[in-house]
Amino acid sequence: MTDVNRRSVLKVALGGAGLAAFPSVALGATPAAAAPHRGPDLVGVGDTSITLEFDDRLRSRVALRGVDVTRFDAGEALLVDGGAIDAFTYGGHETRRTRHSRHGAGVRVTVWGESATGVRKTVELTSFQRLTGMIVMKVTYTNGTGAPLAVTGWRSGAHELLEVPGGFHTFSGTTYEDRRDWVRPMTDGFVQENSLGMDASDYGGGTPVATVWRPGAGLSVGHVEPVPRMLRLPVRRTAGGASLAVEGDTPVTLRPGRRLTTDTTFLTALPGDHFAPLQRYRDYMSDIGRRAPRTPEPALEPMWCAWGYERDFTVEQVVATLPKVREVGLKWAVLDDGWQTNEGDWELDPRKFPRGAPDMRAFTRQIRDAGLRPRLWWAPLAADPESSLYRDHSDMLLLDREGNKQRVSWWDAWTLCPAYRPTVDYFVGQVKRFIGDWGYEGLKIDGQHLNAVTPCYNPAHGHARPEESTEGLARFWKAVYEAAHEANRDAVVELCPCGTAFAFHNLPYVDQYPSSDPLSSYQVRTKGKTMKALMGRGSSYSGDHVELSDGGDDFASSYGVGAVLSTKFTYPAGPDEGIVLTPERETLWRRWVNLYEENMLSTGEYRGELYDIGFDKPEAHVVAKGATLHYAFYAGRWDGTVELRGLGRGRYRLTDPFNGTSLGTVDARHNTVELAFERFQLIVAEHIG
Repeated sequence: MTDVNRRSVLKVALGGAGLAAFPSVALGATPAAAAPHRGPDLVGVGDTSITLEFDDRLRSRVALRGVDVTRFDAGEALLVDGGAIDAFTYGGHETRRTRHSRHGAGVRVTVWGESATGVRKTVELTSFQRLTGMIVMKVTYTNGTGAPLAVTGWRSGAHELLEVPGGFHTFSGTTYEDRRDWVRPMTDGFVQENSLGMDASDYGGGTPVATVWRPGAGLSVGHVEPVPRMLRLPVRRTAGGASLAVEGDTPVTLRPGRRLTTDTTFLTALPGDHFAPLQRYRDYMSDIGRRAPRTPEPALEPMWCAWGYERDFTVEQVVATLPKVREVGLKWAVLDDGWQTNEGDWELDPRKFPRGAPDMRAFTRQIRDAGLRPRLWWAPLAADPESSLYRDHSDMLLLDREGNKQRVSWWDAWTLCPAYRPTVDYFVGQVKRFIGDWGYEGLKIDGQHLNAVTPCYNPAHGHARPEESTEGLARFWKAVYEAAHEANRDAVVELCPCGTAFAFHNLPYVDQYPSSDPLSSYQVRTKGKTMKALMGRGSSYSGDHVELSDGGDDFASSYGVGAVLSTKFTYPAGPDEGIVLTPERETLWRRWVNLYEENMLSTGEYRGELYDIGFDKPEAHVVAKGATLHYAFYAGRWDGTVELRGLGRGRYRLTDPFNGTSLGTVDARHNTVELAFERFQLIVAEHIG
């Protein structure tokens, strides 16, 4: 092979919005170092964001807005015993226009080549006009070696984002048992495997997107299959930058002449952090029917949860707190863990509800009489060893390849198979009882085991494939969601996967997405940015209990990202003195709830593209309500200039809504302001003409 600077290049330009023309593809002597938009062999694509160039070994280079951001990488490879087949001699190409019934107009380029051993690679690349910066890819490998080929997996979208001064950050939508930050700086030696499989028996799944970015440029990869896939999205800090890829690792023996086709994956090249790539992913998935549901209005109301009293709560404690909950301005009262005999049977604890269902119905009436909405905590798909469900219906258990049960660690229970019809029917019946009989208006569904499950090998289930359990989990949530809304049209289904990254395929059947046991205020904000990108305007993201934030009182982190406010205070006493609602806290809690109700940022448009969560300092978030922009800045301490991005024409009056002070006026050309603050600073920019 010749030196890279003389390597022949196949130039394939694939772009997004404003397709003015469709690309031609040519194989010529153009130097590999040439800019992607130069040369007579390339027809430009209007408003092109991403460009791919293939060399004569079918390695590819990525450019963002005409600037190379990678070298030539072996972007697609077939993994085999002893290594990878990643060098293929160019064999030909085909370019054609395409139109998808939902995605709209686009360009499809098919490129093929053959390895020295006789394996043929065919890469199908599609770019749609409405999905700027996104290329959808499917790769087929055909065994032409004449002998069986032991395949261990495949790799697609493998690229190294080149280094510039400033470093790198990464986003991962996959699950980790340690509940780490979703957005992290990539320090030297940084590696994350980002498996979409099970990190533990009850931790797994997630949103199938990984991003690496530097100042001004980022790459993202993932899959766009309509059901979950147990792939990996590894990212790592390298000597020359930051790499990422999509990898499948299901072993197969590929007989001569047989084909292996990868899952449908994507690659994006966009400036900024993970927000815009997640929007592209959301738009694609929405087109194929995986979209956020209509948000019931009650899902945007602030809430109180009785978890402050923990499992040993008494009904009297909860009822006595309700007047104070209403006085603070909250609208929901959530009964948390501890009302049930066990996880599985979901019968009422006779020590708390001695008359059973009549007592529970009386309890929900007391909540409504206090001017609040009742919501019930629940953890389905689990059965305690001492439950009647486990004893009498062990056929519902999810079993692995060796016949082992899958443990739910928090409750010391066993996971049930969501794709087994009797399991679905049992839990749908529970939903109808909770809402239709007991009178609850919402469900707080809780547990890390609810995000994803392993393939099921229980012979009683008659699965055609073990993966039916993994793929069927979203259908289980669909059944739960529909049962809840049939019982009460405005019911709120909240899903809290206990610190894990949300499995996107479950989310179309959820009304509210909490920050899920955050470990810091930073997690509240970064999870908020993520969920606003994934679920869109008007979706209900909850900051979870404010007592889990920095200092136990950081409502500012929820408020500033447009999250619904939530608290678990106790009053006048409780098992944890640190969360008792003192007079000082009550004043602060009322102040934030009033501000939330006044501005309802949860109904606004979160403008996550305006600031980079990794590199803009101080950390900034913006929510637009009509012509008014609501800014929130965060830092331990800040004294300096900040830029107010996103302003339109005309002048804006600036106020601090928390302190009620004026901060002057600005316009789009003069959009900076001097700030000195600790922890947070809110600014309302009101258009005044």
